[in-house]
Amino acid sequence: MKFLYEVPYRYARRIVIALVGSIVLLTGVIMLVTPGPAFVVIPIGLGILGLEFAWARRWLRKIRKTISEQASRAFANRAESHRHSVNGKSR
Repeated sequence: MKFLYEVPYRYARRIVIALVGSIVLLTGVIMLVTPGPAFVVIPIGLGILGLEFAWARRWLRKIRKTISEQASRAFANRAESHRHSVNGKSR
């Protein structure tokens, strides 16, 4: 049996999460063209929205996967360049 306060609480929580997450996400998007840590703020906003919305969780998973792949490539390229150098000088 649902009490009368449970339904409004659930909707109020969803609205607050949507509002806070949207503000953080929008701030991150604005930081893409202005100075600021956009690539930190955007995932935080998606994480907040992901508490209530499946689409935000999917976007966050895609971002994590992309970042992981890019980091792996960057470290592989760095290791490759170090392998071809001798005493810090290219051959």
